[in-house]
Amino acid sequence: METTERIPQALTTAGAGSNLDADAHRAWYAGRWYPAAEVARGAAYELFATTLEEGFLPNPRPGASWPFRRFVHASEVIPAQRSSATIAATSTDPGWHLDRPLAAPVSSTVTWQTIHGLSQTTPGLQDPGCAALLAAIRRSATIMRGTSMTKILNGQQVASYLKGRLLTGFCYRAYDVAHLRTPADLASISGHTSAEDDVVFALRWRAIDPLDYVIPFDQVMLPDGPGETEVTPMNGIPASSWIGPQVLGTGFAPSGRHIIPEWMVVDLVSLPMPVGTSIVAFTPDGTEVVLYTYQPDQHAWLRMGGPKWLHLLRAVPSSGPAGQELFPVPTPPIRLLGGHQGRLVDAIADPPDGFRVVAKSRAERHPVDALARRTHRVLWQGAPCTVVHIDGEWCQVRLCLPDSSTIQRSGVSPVERGVYEAWAHVNDITDSRETEVWYDLP
Repeated sequence: METTERIPQALTTAGAGSNLDADAHRAWYAGRWYPAAEVARGAAYELFATTLEEGFLPNPRPGASWPFRRFVHASEVIPAQRSSATIAATSTDPGWHLDRPLAAPVSSTVTWQTIHGLSQTTPGLQDPGCAALLAAIRRSATIMRGTSMTKILNGQQVASYLKGRLLTGFCYRAYDVAHLRTPADLASISGHTSAEDDVVFALRWRAIDPLDYVIPFDQVMLPDGPGETEVTPMNGIPASSWIGPQVLGTGFAPSGRHIIPEWMVVDLVSLPMPVGTSIVAFTPDGTEVVLYTYQPDQHAWLRMGGPKWLHLLRAVPSSGPAGQELFPVPTPPIRLLGGHQGRLVDAIADPPDGFRVVAKSRAERHPVDALARRTHRVLWQGAPCTVVHIDGEWCQVRLCLPDSSTIQRSGVSPVERGVYEAWAHVNDITDSRETEVWYDLP
């Protein structure tokens, strides 16, 4: 197999795009070579073609030599060579090694199609041996400190984040969905987008610690014995009280084609926003636009997308005056605390190894020697909840582990897939307390 020929130089001189530089190369996909370029830090490839082929989209770059393109995951192609940018990132980016694909014992009897079928089958309908095999495959996908994570959003959710909402619910490693870059592709893992949407949004951040995430396994997938951190999915919740695809219980997202491991934020708590958290948009032609980045020191979102992309914000209700560049947010009830000189202070996370004191002055941004997440927990109508927001004598509470009986009894409302919230009077709340989860720092 030929592995050394490079893309013709014309690719770098005919306006194909800035990501197609002297390191542009080819990739073997579906039985043939395609001109290709790495995207998403090498987690996916952009393939190019001169004619419209199945799965390809128009190339939006003016004057491109290749008028069509498509995105595929790195695990689906054989690159002719790695770009020098990827090689450089491998040696300089401390989080590069955190993204690893699923490990599956594929054979003549256990094909990738077989594994996909198991990932989409309710565990209660599976043979115990198949359930154990699938659970082992699922656990091979892991989160480490600094792993890039993503969550698909609709316009209403973007507006809520700009007003101070924190991340929670179901999410994915950015590595596993790097090739899904259009509303049509992302509709398969979102309950609020469709192939006809003009734009879809996503929240992107780096994990502070794997303690913050659990695999939504059904009990059938769990081995006997203590020590399990995975949780059972929300079985039995009626469709009228649910938003988005149901939770399968296999640890994988519902998808007719892809095998996508999913996670759930532990106890559905709100997680602090790390440095570098961003809100991005994807258009039908696969273009990715960074719209906002979060500034922890200022407790604000800073608009990054220029005037060219303001039309994308039409899908975001109440996103402020046209051209507004800074969105201050209130201090949330969830806090990240750090130890410094024998006392606890508000801290900022810059995973995988940057944890420091909150300060506007660079000279005061001291590193912390301990780190904890403080969460306000309560009991409401007998159900454990976390406090999302406080407004006078009223608290916005969120169920830690929703189930059908609690939902029907309490009258909570779904705000997104698997997340249920309600407003409760302080007189109806008991066992109000602040709990702390301590992370191990190197």
